[in-house]
Amino acid sequence: MGWLSKIFKGSDHNISEGHYHENYEEKPNVYAPSASGDVWPEQEDEEMDRAIALSLLEESQPGKHVIDESQLQEDEQLARALQESLNIESPPYRNPNAYHPGNIYQPAPVHFPMGFRICAGCNNEIGAGRFLHCLNAYWHPECFRCHACNLPIADYEFSMSGNYPYHKTCYKDRYHPKCDVCKHFIPTNLAGLIEYRAHPFWNQKYCPTHEHDNTPRCCSCERMEPQDTGYVPLNDGRKLCLECLDSAVMDTSLCQPLYMDIQQFYESLNMKVEQYVPLLLVERQALNEAREGEKNGHYHMPETRGLCLSEEQTISQVLRTPRFGGGQRPMDMITEPYKLIRRCDVTAILILYGLPRLLTGSILAHEMMHAWMRLKGYQPLSQDVEEGICQVMAHMWLDTQLNFESSSSSTGSRADSRAPFDKKLGSFFKHQIESDSSPVYGDGFRAGQLAVRKYGLQRTLEHIQMTGRFPF
Repeated sequence: MGWLSKIFKGSDHNISEGHYHENYEEKPNVYAPSASGDVWPEQEDEEMDRAIALSLLEESQPGKHVIDESQLQEDEQLARALQESLNIESPPYRNPNAYHPGNIYQPAPVHFPMGFRICAGCNNEIGAGRFLHCLNAYWHPECFRCHACNLPIADYEFSMSGNYPYHKTCYKDRYHPKCDVCKHFIPTNLAGLIEYRAHPFWNQKYCPTHEHDNTPRCCSCERMEPQDTGYVPLNDGRKLCLECLDSAVMDTSLCQPLYMDIQQFYESLNMKVEQYVPLLLVERQALNEAREGEKNGHYHMPETRGLCLSEEQTISQVLRTPRFGGGQRPMDMITEPYKLIRRCDVTAILILYGLPRLLTGSILAHEMMHAWMRLKGYQPLSQDVEEGICQVMAHMWLDTQLNFESSSSSTGSRADSRAPFDKKLGSFFKHQIESDSSPVYGDGFRAGQLAVRKYGLQRTLEHIQMTGRFPF
């Protein structure tokens, strides 16, 4: 029965393995398994009928009744192989609209005859053996590789970004956001969406749970403390990140050059403070106690970081910078009482110690404006006007510092190496002033800035002194 061998050799039934893409953010594109089978043409049907007829004729002739048992077994095997090749089913695939971890179908290994297909990976012809059909192209299994790790993708599922395929794990490592605090993948919510919190300026992404698990924040830049990077604790319970600590002003003596800089800034605006006003750096507790003893003024919550005093008080100033011992613990900080005697309408300016130079300077510029207006005999103003114009002065001083840093030439010094972060930090402090939502500090600043831009600083101050309001 040689006709059976002829028929089997004429069959060409090809099956390609199916893959589809599942994405974290977009609706997955489905690459369903495809199968192809050649249809028996009518000519081959006629040839098969003719071969059967010839075989029957041969068997009916005398002397032809001897059956070769080995030939018969071979014909049965060929027939069985033919039947199996015609009944091969496409490999199963998963529902593309649902994700069931662990329930992944694996395609059965099937070998295929020679074809005329070109591999999209190596551009060579795909010969006999397995091949993949996905992304509207054919591939050798070893040529279909992950864009991240460059290893073949043998899984039944893969992910896509642009036109590049990825292992699902490689795609997650590259594109699934990680928490900047705990460094884990940010989990999905009940709706299956990735939900996280982000700082509006620093763009620090973190899990929503860190807002309620007492994760510390830097008292200066407000960034959350990463679990693999410890912040430095101060004696009054605050914490500083290492970048802010690098330029922190830690005691009263170290703040004096900055105080001189603020005074020169006011003199450049023809607003010289004629009378000496003591400047003291203090801890949080001393600042809060002085605030309670001050009869006048409005204080920005949640924490006051500067205060212009007009009452006689005794406060405790930070006299010597603390050393940081093992575990970045502050040690040997010295404070001493300082008697404030009222010789005019301003007795002292208090600033919270341990803040970066730019933040300390902006607070000092704000408090200096309070002192200047009191010494110039301004009548008591509404809170939004007084605090608003003080915030305008703090914002203006930050502008001068950032412009100076931008225009300074690089010398390769340590200060120059800090310039990018200092500029970013100064921009953050400006952003805090500009985006403040409080009706006193925020709305007051925006009204004062609008008036200064329209009429200039001197005319705005004259109008405030005469009317107690911003000009419109």
